[in-house]
Amino acid sequence: MNELKNTERELYYFRMRLIFIGIFVFACFSILISRFVWLQIVKYDDYALQADDNRIDVLPVVPNRGLIMDRNGVILAQNYSAYTLEITPSKITQDMDLLIDNLSALVDIQPKHRKRFRKLLEESKNFESLPIRTRLTDDEVARFTAQRFRFPGVDIQARLFRQYPQGDSASHVIGYIGRISSKDQEIIEDMEDSANYKGTNYIGKEGLEKSYETALHGTTGFSRVEVSANGRAVRTLSRTPPTSGQNLILSVDIELQKVIEEAFGDRRGALVAIEPETGDVLAFVSKPTYDPNLFVEGIDQQSWTELNTSEDRPLLNRPLSGTYPPGSTYKPYMALAALELGKRTPSQAIADTGFFMFGGHRFNDDKPGGHGIVDMYRSIVVSCDPYYYILANDLGVDTIHDFMKPFGFGQKTGIDLEHEKTGLLPSTEWKRTAYKKAAQQKWYAGETISLGIGQGYNNFTPLQMAHAMATLANNGIVMKPHLVKMTEDPKTRQKTLTVPKESYRIPLKQENVDFIKHAMVGVTSVPGGTGYMKFRDAEYVSGGKTGTAQVVGIKKGEKYNAKTTAERQRDNALYIAFAPADKPRIALAMVVENAGFGAESAAPIARKALDYYLLGKRPSDKDKQPTSKADGTAASPTQADATTDPAAQEIRD
Repeated sequence: MNELKNTERELYYFRMRLIFIGIFVFACFSILISRFVWLQIVKYDDYALQADDNRIDVLPVVPNRGLIMDRNGVILAQNYSAYTLEITPSKITQDMDLLIDNLSALVDIQPKHRKRFRKLLEESKNFESLPIRTRLTDDEVARFTAQRFRFPGVDIQARLFRQYPQGDSASHVIGYIGRISSKDQEIIEDMEDSANYKGTNYIGKEGLEKSYETALHGTTGFSRVEVSANGRAVRTLSRTPPTSGQNLILSVDIELQKVIEEAFGDRRGALVAIEPETGDVLAFVSKPTYDPNLFVEGIDQQSWTELNTSEDRPLLNRPLSGTYPPGSTYKPYMALAALELGKRTPSQAIADTGFFMFGGHRFNDDKPGGHGIVDMYRSIVVSCDPYYYILANDLGVDTIHDFMKPFGFGQKTGIDLEHEKTGLLPSTEWKRTAYKKAAQQKWYAGETISLGIGQGYNNFTPLQMAHAMATLANNGIVMKPHLVKMTEDPKTRQKTLTVPKESYRIPLKQENVDFIKHAMVGVTSVPGGTGYMKFRDAEYVSGGKTGTAQVVGIKKGEKYNAKTTAERQRDNALYIAFAPADKPRIALAMVVENAGFGAESAAPIARKALDYYLLGKRPSDKDKQPTSKADGTAASPTQADATTDPAAQEIRD
């Protein structure tokens, strides 16, 4: 007999199975719906951004670097566009040397290019694109483009490059740019506007390129580009254009600069010319110089070694960082101090017998037998040493220090270049802090004597000397020296002055200033004046002062002889000047290293500079400075550490 089915129970189990299945299906759909809501609503923005990132690249657009021009609009630094062959190391799967070998079959890659690439590879992050060759020819671009599929991680980029069309002229002013190093990158990352350097490969390294980096760089733009699966750009979706850097209009007259550089020839030295009324630096010469174009793409090792090992030290910015005793160019300021402080009157005179005795030491005059009766005017015109030996002793070192400081001696001028040296304006306080031993900390009266003729511990930069000359020519009104006269917006052409007003005024009596200027005019216009022979036929009236400063001390009882002295130990030649005398438009100071008498070696260069700036006259070929050196040797760039014996010094102008 068949068992009867329990219909009620089966219906119950059936319903339970349906409920469980329904719950399971509902749970599954709930999970799917929840995930859908999570992905499509809650996380929509994040995933949409990631999707866009896979589809869209945001590429930085590097701005045009600002131009650098001289005061007359002559281009000193400009940009040009060229193609570069670049490798992204993170995308390279094969051996790098093999890759470069294969590339060299299409593009000319020299050993120097490989060496530079290896250096960049060591300094850069692995994901950065690095150039293996720059400035490709059209044929090279075409050959590589046709074979690009063979070289994943290698591409051609259009880049802007810096060019210095004036070559080595004014290179210490302009400076140069170079590829961003790891050290530069650390500095950039600490900057507030570090994002502004996305995509930038170059940065100012020296000169105005460095000190005005922020203004010259501009503002980086961005492009949103749709890319294919293999990373190729398909189209540009949007673009925020970059803002070009500001142009720099310098106060420098590049033609005056070239005239002076040519007048120096192969001699070493420096000259700074300033417009007294404004502080505009008209010329900023450091010899020898160098070609900044060598540094733009990375200087080769041979050139770098030559520049760094040269005894002439062409990379040293002499006007800014070289320090020198001012020699007799210091005397007009000493005379002015005597007048202002009531220590002398113009008519007070001494009997110069050819030397001055102090503490058993003999301080010689440059003229054997002396200059006879010498008052203040004649002391400047003929450059009488004993007059200033006595005056320095009467004034004292601290009085001299306090008077000279406002003129900028031994002080940074604040010019718009980095690495300016302070120089040394001695005082008793300075000596107490400069030395550790008690015996060395004491100031001896005999050390003051040589200060009067610009020797002893005195050491100033040519920039400081020119700044002081400009201040005197401007009757004590101090204008901060500057190389950038104004900045210019490349779009609106709006110009902004960099130094619109005076810094301060030195309280000087005008009659005293006029007297010193009159005496300096006598140097160039009175027979017997130390600068007379070089300026007697000038078509303008100028004031000047020659100077000759020792580099090393002379032992007691010895006499200086240039012919038997090593070239590097010979005297420096100096000259300071202002012109025209009635309303100075230019003031300058200069030094020619190891060249001897200031009247013979420095004054002729100053004459050429003044002739060009005031009259537009260029030196004729027969008047050009000889380029050969006496011994074919070079001089040390700075005499800041030269040893001098105050008791045995003598000066020749």
